[in-house]
Amino acid sequence: MPSPPPPIARRNPLHVVATAGHVDHGKSTLVRALTGMEPDRWAEERRRGMTIDLGYAWTALPSGEVVAFVDVPGHQRFLGNMLAGVGPAPAVLFVVAADEGWRRQSHEHLAAVDALGVRHGVLAVTRSDLADPAPATAEALRHLTASSLGEVPTVAVSGATGIGLGELRDALDALVARLPPPELDVPVRLWVDRSFTVRGAGTVVTGTLGAGRLRIGETLQLGQRTVRVRGLQQMGSPTDEVTAVARVAVNLRDVDRDEVRRGDALLTLDSWRSTAAVDVRLTREVTERLVLHVGSAAVPVRVRPLGGDTARLLLDVPLPLRAGDRGLLRDPAAQSVASGLTVLDADPPSLRRRGAAAARADALRPATGRPDLVTEVTRRGAAREEDLRALGLSPAAAPGVRQVEGWWVADSTWVAWSETLVRAVDATPPLDDGLSGEAARRVVGLPDLRLLAPLALDAGLDSSAGRVRRPGSRPSLGRAEGSVAEVEALLRQHPFAAPEVPDLARLGLGPRELAAAESAGRLLRLGGDVVLLPDGPARAMRTLAALEQPFTLSAARSALGTTRRVAVPLLEHLDHRGWTERLDGSLRRVSRSQP
Repeated sequence: MPSPPPPIARRNPLHVVATAGHVDHGKSTLVRALTGMEPDRWAEERRRGMTIDLGYAWTALPSGEVVAFVDVPGHQRFLGNMLAGVGPAPAVLFVVAADEGWRRQSHEHLAAVDALGVRHGVLAVTRSDLADPAPATAEALRHLTASSLGEVPTVAVSGATGIGLGELRDALDALVARLPPPELDVPVRLWVDRSFTVRGAGTVVTGTLGAGRLRIGETLQLGQRTVRVRGLQQMGSPTDEVTAVARVAVNLRDVDRDEVRRGDALLTLDSWRSTAAVDVRLTREVTERLVLHVGSAAVPVRVRPLGGDTARLLLDVPLPLRAGDRGLLRDPAAQSVASGLTVLDADPPSLRRRGAAAARADALRPATGRPDLVTEVTRRGAAREEDLRALGLSPAAAPGVRQVEGWWVADSTWVAWSETLVRAVDATPPLDDGLSGEAARRVVGLPDLRLLAPLALDAGLDSSAGRVRRPGSRPSLGRAEGSVAEVEALLRQHPFAAPEVPDLARLGLGPRELAAAESAGRLLRLGGDVVLLPDGPARAMRTLAALEQPFTLSAARSALGTTRRVAVPLLEHLDHRGWTERLDGSLRRVSRSQP
């Protein structure tokens, strides 16, 4: 294999163009003539005179723009390899031989280009030194014009004699000038089309960087693990950074070759979500089990028609997909393209109820493949910002949605939540002090407890002390009012003569009634079944301060005129408040910081 030409000093953007066309129509010969490089990498390819896997070569055009060619195989048996090359490329150099004209794989390659929605191309009619190129040109243009490529410039060339190469370079210059500028400040998704090992460097992967930028030292996602970029190479030359569009080789640190393969993707961390189900719009109705091609990935899928031109694809292997991604379905038995597709939703809802598929088809009818913030948030009710970004959205203020505590919530959902919360609070039993925070979250169906406080505020409710209630409301004692008043009267006469549990039960004061009385500021519970007036601890301190310090439990009990059942939890309560200090197992003293 000849040595590649010296690396090109890249002052202008790089452009990536894939070849397409029937086997043995001169794609590799043409690339070789344009670049001076050998695109067929394997000895078997050169021996057999046909491209089996993807090849790469690059050259500078007359304007100084640089174009890199992804040379794809033309044989029917290698259609999957061809799709791995065309999938990430924004433009195509379509090749038809003048002496053979339009052939079967010309049709299959064009079907793939059309299914993927490639809109930019050039037609090269090769071997024009062997036959009149006019008939082959006319036939090819009829097919290309009816595809996504539309009208394309045409050049008659000969890779063997060099005829037309100058005109083809000019046509390529005009082609790359029409290509849309790449997005640079976006998350990276580099589909891997080749993986190999370099002695002394380790595992290297290659791919077409269609958007974003890569830097040495960057950490990326690869499947379920993270990897670090050890080195980058572009057009045979090491570099610290690569920006789209580019053919790039990435040296990965501490990754074995068998841990990465064609169809995997290097992803910006926390910016993509892999999915095993996508809703798509098809260019042709299909129902079989097929193979989905997106980027360089090829994954078996089951197609579930939804209605009209929409379907749900259930993937055998999850892929990092977003709305707007183009792909195609291939029939592996027939080695042919079954349908093109556009991803409409990479996070679709479940279809469990009768009629759900038809309803979903209706919902997808206006979908364009461009994710819309209001639509996505409204369907979900609420969505975390990081999940929306992983769907390809850049959340920003918009009518119909609001941002609350890291969530985007549809206004309609917020109103429904608010109404549900108010009804739940108003339905709380009179003895309860409103709803606990967790109970309110469950009743409303909030995905995050942090949303409760702003929701309660917006609904005109109070959410203090871990409970949600009407502002200024107090729990109503209802039928327990008389019993609580009776206990209050008893304690006003004998402040530390706490009623026994049977006495409380006789009065109808159980745990819920006592909790309500405490919330209303009527009673104070100590140790669960010891009930005093709220000013009981302060009354006790006045008595204890008059004792000889330090004092014992027995002395305190005697001075307070109460029982051990009351004295123990009362003193522990005073210890906790810092009003008394425990010196050892039997002695206490009044703290200097007493009220």
